[in-house]
Amino acid sequence: MGLIVQKFGGTSVATAEKIRAAAQRAVAAKRDGHHVVMVVSARGKKTDELLTLAAELTDAPPRREMDMLLSTGEQESVALMSMAIQELGEPAISLTGGQIGIITDSQHSKARIRQISIERMRRHLADGTIVVACGFQGVDDEGNITTLGRGGSDTTATALAAVLKADECQIYTDVEGVFTTDPRIVKGARKINTVSHDEMLELASLGAGVMHSRSIEFAKKFDVPLRVRPSFSDGLGTLIAPHGEEHAPVVTGLALVRKESRVTLADLPDRPGVMSVIFAKLAHRKIPVDMVVQNVGTDDTAEVSFTVPEDDLAATLTAAQDAIQELGAGSVHSGTNVAKLSAVGDGMRSHSGVAAQMFRSLADAGVNIEMITTSDIKISVLVNRDDADKSLQTVHAGFGLDQADARTPSIGYRQSPSVPTTEGSLESQVVGSLANMEDLVVSDVDLDERQSRISIHHIPDTPGVCADLFEAVAEGDVMVDMIVQNISRQGSAEVSFTVLRDDIDRCLLLVREVVSQWEGAELSYDREIDKLTVTGIGLRSHTGVGEMLFRALADADVNVQMINTSEVRLSVVVGADRGQQAAASLHTAFARSDEQ
Repeated sequence: MGLIVQKFGGTSVATAEKIRAAAQRAVAAKRDGHHVVMVVSARGKKTDELLTLAAELTDAPPRREMDMLLSTGEQESVALMSMAIQELGEPAISLTGGQIGIITDSQHSKARIRQISIERMRRHLADGTIVVACGFQGVDDEGNITTLGRGGSDTTATALAAVLKADECQIYTDVEGVFTTDPRIVKGARKINTVSHDEMLELASLGAGVMHSRSIEFAKKFDVPLRVRPSFSDGLGTLIAPHGEEHAPVVTGLALVRKESRVTLADLPDRPGVMSVIFAKLAHRKIPVDMVVQNVGTDDTAEVSFTVPEDDLAATLTAAQDAIQELGAGSVHSGTNVAKLSAVGDGMRSHSGVAAQMFRSLADAGVNIEMITTSDIKISVLVNRDDADKSLQTVHAGFGLDQADARTPSIGYRQSPSVPTTEGSLESQVVGSLANMEDLVVSDVDLDERQSRISIHHIPDTPGVCADLFEAVAEGDVMVDMIVQNISRQGSAEVSFTVLRDDIDRCLLLVREVVSQWEGAELSYDREIDKLTVTGIGLRSHTGVGEMLFRALADADVNVQMINTSEVRLSVVVGADRGQQAAASLHTAFARSDEQ
C-alpha cells in the first residue's frame, strides 16, 4: 500500500461542485489501496475577500491578527472537504496546521517551519482515515497561528510528502499539465509526460502558477516525485521526476517571455570591480535582472547587457546612469521591443549541435538573434518582439516537439531515496531545509578548470550567422558549453563560446573555415580560462545575488571576462590563474550569507 499526498489549490475547491470532485479523487485513491493526505488551500477568492475586509477596517493591520484571519480560509476548505469525503462513505478528518504538528517561529505572515510531528497523521492513516490538512499555516511555541507566506500550500504539501516518504505528491490545478510550450501560440504544443526537476525550474515561465519553484527544488532534494494533474479530468498530467540519463530528451520544452527590456552599458573600464558597481546600483533599487550577457572585452573596454521587466526600465536606466557616473566612464543604451525565447532539455548535457539547430530554425524564419546566453540545459536568445510568435513556432517545429512523445508515462513511485530514511533523521533534514526556503539558497559554487574560450569579432549582424558557425562546430562533434553574444553595435556582432581544452585545436580548424567567409571578421582565443558557476533557487528574484557575487570577485581583485545566466545559474569566466582564488572568495561570500 502506497501513500499519496494530494494538493488542491484555491480554484480547484472554489465551489461545492469542485469540492465534491476533489473529494472523489481522494476517495478513489483510497479505494485503490493508498493512504491519502490532502493539502487544501483557501477557496477561490477567499483570501482576497479577507484582505479587502481587513483593509476596510485599518490601514495597518497587525500581522498576528492577519495570520489569524487568513488562516480561516484554509480551515473553511478542509472542514468542507472532510464533510464531502464522509458523505461519499469514507472516514476523513480535517486538521489545522497546528493539529498536523507544524511548529513555526513567530515571524507572522512569513513564518518558517521549525518542527514537523507526523505521529497524529500516521495514527489516522493507519486507521484508514483520509487526512485533510490545512496548507499555508502552522503555530508557534505559544500556540499563535502563523502563515508561511508565498507558496505556503506548496511548501506544506511537499514537506509532508518528504517527511512521510510519500510515493507521489499530486498537485491538482486548472491546467492539463505542463506543455512543450504555450498551446495558445503553438497549436502543435503537446502535454509533456515527464519533466525533470531541473528542467521545470528552468522552464519558469511555463511553470508559473503551477507550482512554487522553491517547492520543486525542495522535492528534488528529497526525491519526492511531483505530478501536476488536472482537477477537471482524469488525465495523468505531468510527472516532475528524474528522467534517467537514457530517457532524457534533448529538448523538453520552450519558454517565451515577452515583456522584456534590454539595457546595455558600453565603453566600460575592463577592470575588477566594474560589475560590482553596476549590480550594486541595480540591487539598491530592487530590480530583478534576467538575462545577463558580457562578452570578452576589447581595447581595454568591456560591455554588459541585461534584460529587466519592461515596467522596471525607467528605474534601471537611472541605476545604470548612476553606475556610469561612479565609474567615470561608459554609456547607456536600451531597447524595448524585445522578447526572450528559451529551449530547455536535460539531453543538452550530452548532445552536440542543439544550439546549431535552434539558430538554424531562427535563420530559416528570417529571425535575427540579438543576444545569446546558455546554461548546461538551457539556451536563451533575445529576438525582436515582433518576431516572438514566429520564433517560438519555428523552433518548436525545428526540434520536433509537435511529434508524439514515445516515452511511456511513469507512475512516479519513489526509487532509492537520496536522504537517510530513518524517521528522526529525515524529519530533521526536512525541517532544516524548510528553514531556508525563502532565503537566497545557493546550492553550489562550481569551478571548471578544463575550459578554453573562442571569440569571433566583427561578424555580420544578419540571420544565419550563428547557425553557420555552430553547425560547423557540431559537425566536428565538439561539445560547446557557454555561449555569449552581446547586442550588436554599428552593424556587427561578436560571439564567444567555451569548449573543453582538449577540443580547442579541432574546434579552431572548424571555426576558421567559417570565419574566413566573413569580411573583416577576426578570431581570438584563450587556451586556458576558468569558469565559475553559482547555482541556486531565487537567483533572479533575489536582486542582491549579482551584487554579492561581483563584490566578492572585486574584493579578490578578480576581473570578469564573460557572464551568462539562466533561471537557476549565473556563470562567469575569469583568467586561468585566478579561478581558485575566485572560487574561494565566492564560497566564503555565500557561506556567510547563509549564516546571516
